[in-house]
Amino acid sequence: MKSFFKIFFASLLALVIFSLIVVFVVVGWIAGLASKESPRVESRSVVVLDLSQNFKEQQVESPLSTLSSNDELDVPGLYDVVRLIQKAKTDKNISGIYIVADANPNGFASSEEIRNALIDFKTSKKFIIAHGNTITQKAYHVADVADKLYLNPTGLLEWAGFSVDYFFLKGALDKLEIQPQIFYAGKFKSATEPFRTDKMTPENRLQTTIWLNDLYNHFLLKASAARKLDTATLHQLANDGKVQTAQDALDNKLVDGLKYDDQVKDEIKSKLGLGKYDKINFVSINKYAKAGGFRKSGKDRIAVIYAEGDIVDGSSDQQGLIASENYMKLIRKARLDKTIKAIVFRVNSGGGSALASDNIWRELSLAKQNKPIVVSFGDVAASGGYYISCAADSIFAEPNTITGSIGVFGIIPNMETFFKNKLGITFDGVKTAQYADAGVLHPLNENEKKMIQHSIDLTYEQFKKRVSDGRRKDTAYIDSIAQGRVWSGDNAIKIGLIDRFGGLDDAVNCAARLAKSTDYRLREFPQTQTIFDRIFRSSSSPDFSSKLKAELGEENYKIYDEMRRIKQMTNSTQARLPFDFFIH
Repeated sequence: MKSFFKIFFASLLALVIFSLIVVFVVVGWIAGLASKESPRVESRSVVVLDLSQNFKEQQVESPLSTLSSNDELDVPGLYDVVRLIQKAKTDKNISGIYIVADANPNGFASSEEIRNALIDFKTSKKFIIAHGNTITQKAYHVADVADKLYLNPTGLLEWAGFSVDYFFLKGALDKLEIQPQIFYAGKFKSATEPFRTDKMTPENRLQTTIWLNDLYNHFLLKASAARKLDTATLHQLANDGKVQTAQDALDNKLVDGLKYDDQVKDEIKSKLGLGKYDKINFVSINKYAKAGGFRKSGKDRIAVIYAEGDIVDGSSDQQGLIASENYMKLIRKARLDKTIKAIVFRVNSGGGSALASDNIWRELSLAKQNKPIVVSFGDVAASGGYYISCAADSIFAEPNTITGSIGVFGIIPNMETFFKNKLGITFDGVKTAQYADAGVLHPLNENEKKMIQHSIDLTYEQFKKRVSDGRRKDTAYIDSIAQGRVWSGDNAIKIGLIDRFGGLDDAVNCAARLAKSTDYRLREFPQTQTIFDRIFRSSSSPDFSSKLKAELGEENYKIYDEMRRIKQMTNSTQARLPFDFFIH
């Protein structure tokens, strides 16, 4: 008993001390928040745009950012970056922009929006200097707008053209004796190809060749204008493998010079009128965002709703998912709020659940009856991503946006042989109706297959009708451009799937014009979670993606993620883009 009380009181004392420490930490944190000031931007500062950062649609906040004085922890969203470049254009304390041009994990359309903002920045006559050690083609697409583009003398400029890789699971499923029972509508609906073939079908090869060449031609045209070289020469350089060294890049006029980091910094000092030992006031785009002042203020409100990731049924707080219940509530809230004069719907999604897509489409259709709806496409807005968008008054996209893929499919794997031959498990049972046991434990009979295919066909017809009504075009015409076919934005505007080229800022300006408002501010959804929300959500629902990425590597993680997505496809009708594209 004596030992018990000794342990009890020791534990109690430890608990009291721990509680006091927590109280002091929380009080200190709150005091720190109260005293934390926005960073000051000194005169003759230079904004640093590091293209290796992945700019999501909305700001990504670190749970540690409010506890730290480090302004680099939070990464601004893509539209934030565009608005920050616009702010820098007129900011008297900003003298220029320095682009760190190595890797670029951002998509082609995202890169296009940043590139266009930089081109507009150049009208201020402030300088843009870019430098990279190993410049990838996507980084080059942004950096080639710079007044001077430099490469490390021992570095490398990637100049090899574009390629896209798909992977196929049919061989693995055959070995495992898993039979994928596949149903689809649209001859180009290649989302089921990983299960039913070991290589690309002719239809998929055709559509991929066309849209990939569209992206490549756009890349060459922009590089041609920036570097004053004809596109045929640029293509020949890639085709012949002529750019293997930094000197090759210089000799072929793809860069303006070969310089080390210190030499580039010396040139920036010269432009700023600084001495050899003076320090450059570099301000990262992350820190510049903390300084604020890049968001509009006004009397009216325009809602911007970001929809990024897979479209799924139900509700979810997980980032990177478009959960139907969450987005129905967001759209309904914006529709019923009289102070909101228009809605801009930003879509960056390859689709997902057909049912979830239809529910979100319904809410946007209702909102359209009350106020203008303008849609802005990001890197990808295809299949279900197009479904949820087609009711808009106007659709904006970039020439290198991936869109279309109007088609649906379903997969029900037959696992009976796998369980029996690989695991030694068999199943038997009773049923009260003929089709009560249709599912993954037995092969579907012909009637069951006909019923499922009929359901797929009905969903496809409904999808085409939604597009036909929204785009105000004949259903037969929509059928001719649908069939699950993937299009680039460059072709989508020609066939009437989008209305205008432009980024999110162009869509916002269009919405303001339709709402007849010149004095407005934006209200952005989903709203950023508080530090407490993020901490408690992360503790109850841990996100292992970063750990998996570190263990598997970027390329292998993409394969894992694709397999996870494939699992989500089974047993429900999908309006989803064929693949996660691995474009090199």
